[in-house]
Amino acid sequence: MSYEITGKLVAKFDIIQRSETFKTREFVIEKSEDIGGRVITNYVKFQCVQDKTAMPDRFTIGDDVRVQFNIKGTKWVKDGRENYITNLDAWRMEAVKLGQQDQPAGNAYNDMPPPADVVDDLPF
Repeated sequence: MSYEITGKLVAKFDIIQRSETFKTREFVIEKSEDIGGRVITNYVKFQCVQDKTAMPDRFTIGDDVRVQFNIKGTKWVKDGRENYITNLDAWRMEAVKLGQQDQPAGNAYNDMPPPADVVDDLPF
């Protein structure tokens, strides 16, 4: 399942070569929301892997961006104790123009009109 969030890019970290064949990179966006008249600010850290590690290079700190990501969780056992980690794996990142944070870029799935040859004969 894919998720999406829009915010301001506030940090980009270096690429880390985890093994001969695996590399990661992290970046952070700031997301502020007005909740009941109080502004709450969250800092959300994402991870990019492999060929996606160059993705943040196209953006400058302070840019408004939309990030599409997957949530991935891992479980491992060490010294008889179970441990868990959750990663937000970013797979797409795009610039957002001011005032368009809540609007999808381009055509969204539900914005597409039905093909002209489709007949809506549902009884409801």
